[in-house]
Amino acid sequence: MTKKSDVKWNKFNLLWALNLFGTAVGAGVLFLPINAGQSGFWPLIIIALIVGPMTYFAHLGLTRFILCSSKKGSNITEVVEEYFGKSAGKLITFLYFLAIFPILLIYGNGITNTVDTFLVHQMAVMPPNRALLSLILIASLIGVMLLSEKTMLKITEFLVYPLVFILFALSIYLIPKWNIAMITELPTLNQCLSTLWITLPVLVFSFNHSPAISSFTQSQQRQYNHPDTTEKHASHTLKLASTLLLIFVMFFVFSCVLSLTPTELSQAKNQILVSYLFSQTNFITLIFPT
Repeated sequence: MTKKSDVKWNKFNLLWALNLFGTAVGAGVLFLPINAGQSGFWPLIIIALIVGPMTYFAHLGLTRFILCSSKKGSNITEVVEEYFGKSAGKLITFLYFLAIFPILLIYGNGITNTVDTFLVHQMAVMPPNRALLSLILIASLIGVMLLSEKTMLKITEFLVYPLVFILFALSIYLIPKWNIAMITELPTLNQCLSTLWITLPVLVFSFNHSPAISSFTQSQQRQYNHPDTTEKHASHTLKLASTLLLIFVMFFVFSCVLSLTPTELSQAKNQILVSYLFSQTNFITLIFPT
C-alpha cells in the first residue's frame, strides 16, 4: 500500500509538470482562439468544461499503459510489442510518427514565422535568410532533447516560466479591451456545434503533450521504485500539468476572443496571433521599452 508521504509534492514533479506544460503550449495555442472564437463566448464555456478532463484522462491512460509493462523503462512502442507482437509495434511506431511529424512541421513553420516577425518588426533588423533561420531554430530544439534529462529539465524550466508569464500578462493586458456584449450574444445550435467540430482538433493539438509521455513515464520509474508510488506521482504530475494548461491557455483564449472582433480574428488567421496582437497593441513596449 502506498503511504501518504510517498505522494507529497516535490521539485522533481513540479519540473516535469512544467515540462509537460511547455510541450503542450505552442503553435496550437496561437490557432485555438481563432477557431474557438468563431461563434462568440458561449462555445468557449463548453470547451473549457471538456478540455480539462479530456487532457488529463487521455494522458493518464497513456502513462498507465506504459507503466503496465513487465520490463521497467519500456517506451510505448516496446509495450505494444510486448502485448500485441512486433507487427503491431511497427504499426504503432508508424502511426506515432504520422501523429508527431505534422506537429514538427507546424512548429517549424510557426517558430520561424514568429522569430522572423519579431526580429523584423519589433527589433528592426534586416530580414534573415528563412532557410538558415529555420535550420538554426529546429536544430536548437532537437539539440535540447539530445542532452541529459537533468539539463533538459533545467532548460525547459528556464523557458516555461517566461512563457507562462507572457501568456498571463498578455491575457491580463487585454482585459480592458474586452467586449462584454459578446456574452449576451447567443449562437444558434448549429453554429455552436460547428464551432465545436472545427475547434476539437485544434483543441487536442493545443493541449497535447503525448510526445513527452514515454520520457516522462520512464523518468518517473527511475525516480520512484515502487509501481504504486510511481503511478501516484505520475497521476499527480499530470493533474498539475492539465490544470496549468486549463488555467493559462483558456484564460488566454477567453481574453483574445473577448477583445478581438470577428473581423480582427479573421485578419489574425493570416498571421501569427501573437504577432498580430503585438502589432495592434503596445504590449511589446512594456516588455522591451524603447
